[in-house]
Amino acid sequence: MPLDDVDGLVKLRRHVRILVDLGRLAGEETTLSRFLDQACVQVARAIEIDHVKALRYRHKTADLFIEAGFGWKDGVVGLATFPADLRSPPGRTYQTGEPVVIVDGATAQQRGDFVFSEVLKEHNIKSLANVPILVKGAAWGVLEVDSTVTREFGDDTIAFLMAAAAVISSTLQRPTASADAQSTAAAIGQVEEREVLLREMQHRVKNNFQLILASIAIQKRRFESAEVHRVLEHVANRVNAISLAHDQLSPGQDLRAVNVANYLRALCASLQAQMENATIEINADEVELAMERAVPLGLILNEAVMNSVKHAFGTGKGNINVSLQSGVGYGEARLTLADDGHGVRNPRPGGSGQKLIQALSRQIGGTAELLSSDKGTTVTVVFPVIA
Repeated sequence: MPLDDVDGLVKLRRHVRILVDLGRLAGEETTLSRFLDQACVQVARAIEIDHVKALRYRHKTADLFIEAGFGWKDGVVGLATFPADLRSPPGRTYQTGEPVVIVDGATAQQRGDFVFSEVLKEHNIKSLANVPILVKGAAWGVLEVDSTVTREFGDDTIAFLMAAAAVISSTLQRPTASADAQSTAAAIGQVEEREVLLREMQHRVKNNFQLILASIAIQKRRFESAEVHRVLEHVANRVNAISLAHDQLSPGQDLRAVNVANYLRALCASLQAQMENATIEINADEVELAMERAVPLGLILNEAVMNSVKHAFGTGKGNINVSLQSGVGYGEARLTLADDGHGVRNPRPGGSGQKLIQALSRQIGGTAELLSSDKGTTVTVVFPVIA
């Protein structure tokens, strides 16, 4: 038998043996935290790699939190976060639901395809592979392996990671004694019943958004034009803004209410992860709006922030302050976005960005105003609070 075939057979047997070990761990009565830590160790054994992490997506902050890991320095596991946008390797996998493999990290960053986080840079990561952890068809998080030496990740490695992610997924859905009791109570209580329905709906909606973002990512790879990339990224940001609103759905008010403060914070965190020339700060009062009113507000914020990044700072850096005030006027609220850039020179009232902001403001019964000078630009939207 050729040497390559022998090596492949040895690797396959190791993968199968470790998947069996992982399955046995999943069947034990243990905490989820301990299981995930052990799963990372088993994956490290199988891939023969020094760094593994399991990342959980957090809706309120729109980031990926390192829930468990192997091989990382103290202070990383249980504390560090990673961006969830398309330029982040785990973010790309979370958003699209597809594996991401980067053999040459330096080249991928130079081309602008990806941005490595400070955690990866600090650990001198050169190559990586990650797969989604799917729960009921929607991404819960990401399983990633990272290498300090440049290396390939073959189809067999990706297949093993997908299988390991599936075992983790089944464990995430495993009922416990307390969960069984809660399920029984939920069968009798209307509130708990609505929460179950909400989770089911959110999984399905999130899956649809992931398909759209995956399609955009595929289209982006087909074109080399920087302008086309910019347009597609803008579209992806708008889709992500709508997706984040669905993440914030509240089980109250017939599954239609969105906690706008949490929504805007998550959206700002998502946008911040994509920026190098601007810092976003947000101060938001607690406001609840119906889904069909919260989404246009998020799109207004997305559009205004992207306009500031594009026009306000030139080659320099700046700040964008976002404020949401309730109790303005008679049952109204005010959304304000102010940057400290050099202002919009000769603003075009008919510009696409301004037209979209005006149209979205009218959609929620509000008014939008833009003021610009050499000290910065402010966009103000006043709208009625109707949950």
